[in-house]
Amino acid sequence: DVNPQKTGVIDWKHIARVAVCKASPSTQAPASHKLTTGHNLSHPVPTVPGDGGSQIEAKIDKPSVIHYICTKKNDWFDLWLNMELLVPYIIDCWVDNMKLVYDNVTRTTKNAPGVQTRIPGFGNSSTVEWLDPSQRSLTGYFKDVVNAIIPLGYERGVTVRGAPFDFRRAPNEHQEYFQKLRQLIEETYRYCGQKVVLVLHSMGAPMTQYFLNHQPQHWKDKHIESVVALAGDNLGIYVISATKVRAEQRSAPSLAFLLPSAELWGPDEVLVQTLTKNYTASNFKDLFEALNLPDAYNMYLDTKDLLKDAPAPGVELHCLHGEGIDTVEKLVYANGKFPDSPVLVNGGGDGTVNTRSAELPLKWTNKQTKKIYYKTYKGVDHMGILRSKGSISYIVELLTNITNKNELLAKKKMDNLQKLEKKTIKTKLPVTAKFGENVAGKEFRNIIESLSKSEHTEKRTIENREVNSIIGDWEAHPSGKGLL
Repeated sequence: DVNPQKTGVIDWKHIARVAVCKASPSTQAPASHKLTTGHNLSHPVPTVPGDGGSQIEAKIDKPSVIHYICTKKNDWFDLWLNMELLVPYIIDCWVDNMKLVYDNVTRTTKNAPGVQTRIPGFGNSSTVEWLDPSQRSLTGYFKDVVNAIIPLGYERGVTVRGAPFDFRRAPNEHQEYFQKLRQLIEETYRYCGQKVVLVLHSMGAPMTQYFLNHQPQHWKDKHIESVVALAGDNLGIYVISATKVRAEQRSAPSLAFLLPSAELWGPDEVLVQTLTKNYTASNFKDLFEALNLPDAYNMYLDTKDLLKDAPAPGVELHCLHGEGIDTVEKLVYANGKFPDSPVLVNGGGDGTVNTRSAELPLKWTNKQTKKIYYKTYKGVDHMGILRSKGSISYIVELLTNITNKNELLAKKKMDNLQKLEKKTIKTKLPVTAKFGENVAGKEFRNIIESLSKSEHTEKRTIENREVNSIIGDWEAHPSGKGLL
């Protein structure tokens, strides 16, 4: 990323890359959701999936298996999501390969013995558009969102990207992932020359919140245009018996990370009710002891304060989620039914995320200068938010409006440049008919800076950052090589 203002050398390849990512506005109204054919939107879109929203590949060479039908050794294969592994009996093999092992000394997790895993497709969008590589209809994920913005000029793997992660783990075990996410954002920003619009789903929202809270504000201001957070979902579990995947779920720190927070659920608000004892967000220790899950309690301790009293994210935020769907908020156990057969007590939400959790970003409204937008969709559940016409239209119109705004700014900038060109010619410096050909760099800069104070410039002033931007444009002019 060569800066000609510093080096005196114009990187024409970089300019060409920026041109690829920039768009020209459509003459049609934003509601048409279309830009001029052949152009791309200015702002690239990295997507961060949620719990269950990333593919996982595995390679196994196990010392033992739990059932004779289970494969003991295999080269890399699709572990999640692979519908063929979720059928009766075979699912037991899947659970044994998928579960994590907690180390209470390092307070981290590792794969089961003999299992290696990797997350494919980082930087591309394909592995978050479809969770099953076979692209079976039930495993579509971000596909509808991506398909909706492709006609705007987006290109998979270039201006729409994916940042999948190992959703079994919580943020405290994702230092390497967060480094990759930062690099992805910076790389995409450099390539396109525009800030990114992050689109998140499910656990991708708290993961990204944790990430943003660990970035300096100047970095966020430079690289992030806005963030769109879509309601979450624990993908796939709704079609699988809960008891079948219990061992795998209990081994995942991300599950502990997503437990109800004492910040939202009061100390007297019962979450789990039995005949002998009630459990709230303030006494999870007792609940884990009753379940005989010491490792799960340690995972809870490791993750419960990761977002406690977290500051506002410091970015423009758009929160979209469904409402009006029965959402579990309490488990009631009759005598002898604990912990397998609860009666579910529902409250408001979108089927998985409770309303009070979805409304959490509203508390940041007066705690940051960046705007926060909040919109709900009646009758839309977790997965529905990814294919709802309302939410998809919101995203498309947001991107289109941002582009239109930037095109107006670009036009204003070009108008200023043309005015300055005319005024420079009037200074009677030795300028030939060829644009700026013989103007010395130092003299040219003095002219630009003096014009910034001139009464003849628009609104009688040009801010320093505008002057620098204009200088950069002048240098980039084909006939302006070597000016500065």
